[in-house]
Amino acid sequence: MSTWTALTTLKSKERAEGLGSALEGLEPAPTGVGVFEIEDGSNTWEVGGYFLEAPDGVGLAVLAVAFGAEMFAVSEVPETDWVAHVRRELTPVEAGRFFVYGGHNADKVPQDRISLRIEAAMAFGTGHHATTLGCLLAFDRLIDEGLRARSVADIGCGTAVLAMAAARMWPDQVLASDIDAVAVEVAEVNVRANGLSDRVRCVEAAGFEHEALSGAEQFDLVFANILMGPLLALAADMRRAVQPGGHVVLSGILNEQAETVTSHYRDAGFNLIKQDQIVDWSTLTLARIVGI
Repeated sequence: MSTWTALTTLKSKERAEGLGSALEGLEPAPTGVGVFEIEDGSNTWEVGGYFLEAPDGVGLAVLAVAFGAEMFAVSEVPETDWVAHVRRELTPVEAGRFFVYGGHNADKVPQDRISLRIEAAMAFGTGHHATTLGCLLAFDRLIDEGLRARSVADIGCGTAVLAMAAARMWPDQVLASDIDAVAVEVAEVNVRANGLSDRVRCVEAAGFEHEALSGAEQFDLVFANILMGPLLALAADMRRAVQPGGHVVLSGILNEQAETVTSHYRDAGFNLIKQDQIVDWSTLTLARIVGI
């Protein structure tokens, strides 16, 4: 069975949110609606609807005109066995001492690596994307430099691969949060599959807005692999959450955005230790300045 997508862009957050709400009232109704800022510095917002039957083209055109958006681009998406597709495409990832793999590649796990199993049906945050890979490599380097973190948080955890990497290194509990309830469920499944339920706690939260995070002692290490906008908004909370001398590893940052994020975090009390680039994406390793 085919599904359909309808996508458009516009330059106003308020109008984008209004269009997203109006799109929900279209007949036939979409099964889901998304409103996202495109993180390229252009202040452009994307609005998308997902349909189980062909959407009303006239209705979409009326909404686009009413909210000053581009005309919707409607695409039919043929039925795909995504699990089989992912299993074909998802090869193991090596990031320093870490080896990330799907269950279909369990026979390829080397004995001299720290293995992290991510189920093939849950393919976001597997280590293949440059941002996740960058975080794993930055973490690997920090370990080589002598890092021993007693308390760790993974903000925007996705599959919880970073939280699990930390839990594989040290026995203390790691807190993993995501704003998306489905992502939290995915994280919990992966945590159980790796036998780490006693070390990794997954919670649904925007940033540090959960009592498990806000009420915790300051962290020695925080991962935040999200996007530039949320990272900038988190800077003040990050300073409160990280102990002096502690480290943060930030990603989800385009190379041209790295200086903006670095400057913002410098103002919040962090020094840049290292910027790593993988293709178009940067990972920043920073340390909380002691004494300010």
